[in-house]
Amino acid sequence: MNLMQTIKGSMTEGFFPQGWDMERIDRCCAHAPETIEERQPHWHEGFRPVACEELGELEVKMGHEIALQIRSSREQGRKLACILPAGPMGMYKWAVFFLRAWQVDCSHVYGFNMDEWSDDAGNTLSPDNPGSFQYAMEQAFYGPLGEYTVPVAQRHFATKEALPRYAEQIAALKAEGAQLITIFGIGRMMHIAFWEPHFGGEYESDATWRQATHRIAAQLHPLTIEQNAITSFKSRTTLVPCRANTIGPGIFLQSDAIIGGCDGALGRGMQWQGLSLWTTLRYGPDRWLPSTYMPTFPGSLFFLRELAGPLAAAVN
Repeated sequence: MNLMQTIKGSMTEGFFPQGWDMERIDRCCAHAPETIEERQPHWHEGFRPVACEELGELEVKMGHEIALQIRSSREQGRKLACILPAGPMGMYKWAVFFLRAWQVDCSHVYGFNMDEWSDDAGNTLSPDNPGSFQYAMEQAFYGPLGEYTVPVAQRHFATKEALPRYAEQIAALKAEGAQLITIFGIGRMMHIAFWEPHFGGEYESDATWRQATHRIAAQLHPLTIEQNAITSFKSRTTLVPCRANTIGPGIFLQSDAIIGGCDGALGRGMQWQGLSLWTTLRYGPDRWLPSTYMPTFPGSLFFLRELAGPLAAAVN
């Protein structure tokens, strides 16, 4: 007895995106935990999942990877465009630690925050509001870098005025030889940024979906709202906006490399990200599951080993 066998006529019927193959998603999650790093045919040869035993290890390794990319581009005399998330956040502390220790000037870095909460008109929280992603980034990354920080004019945030200019700005940087790196976490709904899977039904083909660079006041899926209630608002669902401004595949699919993180363990054996991790790694690229494209790029996806499961019923 499972979801697929009991969903018809239930309150859950129609809840998940129409393009989701639930049987296929379930098969992705049925593998033995020790097989999670086995290479798949659709992975880029330069892609690798990296298991971490605990959260501190994941934060250090992600921060180190970010700092290495920034230092490497500096040494090569290249500009670096970074798509930045406001979560996972612990990595920024360590990116700052390494960059300051190495005395790396970040004046060659251009930061593009991938998303931001919004109302139905695309208006966002003020930058000094602790709930805004801009505030989080200034406090966790740009501010602590001190004299080595990214110039203010090169910090871009997903307001309704700035977000539509991202694609042109990134294209100009790439024309100058800059690389684009997307740093990300995987959503419960397998979104990247707030580019939700149900958007897939609004495009007639993969080709047209891939061209979409952004969306203002995007409608978030209820599971995305509840994920953020758990991870960012101490369970207080009433504080979570139902919309957000976000980049789209027309930007993140231009990445030259990726750095991803999955740290969705809740304690006492509970977690929310195991299904998302396994589906991302095993399903294969599909516009109804945006995160499934990320293994097709070179880079690393750091994850807590406990997310590998086994994903099965448990008594807590």
